[in-house]
Amino acid sequence: MRKSVALSLLLLLSPLGAVCTAQIELPQPSPAASFETVIGTTEVALEYHRPGVKGRKIWGGLVAYGEVWRLGANQATTIAFSTPVRVEGHEVPAGTYSLFAIPGPDTWTLVLNKNPKQWGAFRYKPEEDLVRFQVKAQSGPFTEWLLFTVTPTGRGQGVVEMSWENLRVPFTVEADVDQKVWAQVDAVLAGNPGWQDYLQAATYADGSGQRLDEALTWIDKSLAGEESVPGHEIKAKLLQRKGRLTEAIEQVDLALAQAQDKFPRDVLWKLEQLKAGLVAARDRPAGR
Repeated sequence: MRKSVALSLLLLLSPLGAVCTAQIELPQPSPAASFETVIGTTEVALEYHRPGVKGRKIWGGLVAYGEVWRLGANQATTIAFSTPVRVEGHEVPAGTYSLFAIPGPDTWTLVLNKNPKQWGAFRYKPEEDLVRFQVKAQSGPFTEWLLFTVTPTGRGQGVVEMSWENLRVPFTVEADVDQKVWAQVDAVLAGNPGWQDYLQAATYADGSGQRLDEALTWIDKSLAGEESVPGHEIKAKLLQRKGRLTEAIEQVDLALAQAQDKFPRDVLWKLEQLKAGLVAARDRPAGR
């Protein structure tokens, strides 16, 4: 009896006893993954686990049609937005959501659920759904490990896509970029703006095609504060929008002169291409 007690104490105090209490970390069959990007000025983040095909029948087999699926493995897949967005046209407040799917042979129902902390879909509650929407599944190249991607398609637009096996399931995300940016522009310009602030405001106006008359005033204030290659380039583009091509060419020439021996070759090439396009447009015969 004494020997047994002594042996037990020895095991508890020995390195072997310490090893027995340590946790063993095993590789996950469906490894964790995350993805972060920006659509417009909105941060979009996805967290999910990536199951493999592993020779199995996926659609209508491992993943049943007509049943709620976690769009991955282990914990429910989550998607987070830093600002309000529209998902397939549906208004979605900023926040983190579980992303579920109800697959079908052709049409899928995707679900944003307000409870982001769930293990799979085992405790999924439809009453906690924020929105449901339908999308068309598409064929695609074989993808062994489930994969999410986010592809920007415009200043405030992007496509989130799930790919697995030979299937792709995309849906759109849109953010109100203009409203947010113009509010910032107006606030900054109402204060004590510098030449860079006027340049940024004019650059955004050119890219969005909005407030172009104001943009010409802004770019003149920027160039009065500091002559810059980007300033002359943006003024050229704004003048081009107004059809004032000869003046636009003069601005590109000023940009090229300032950029020589100071800027990389790709910047010079871009300016040369802009000038070539302006010259061709100016010299094009009327009616063509």
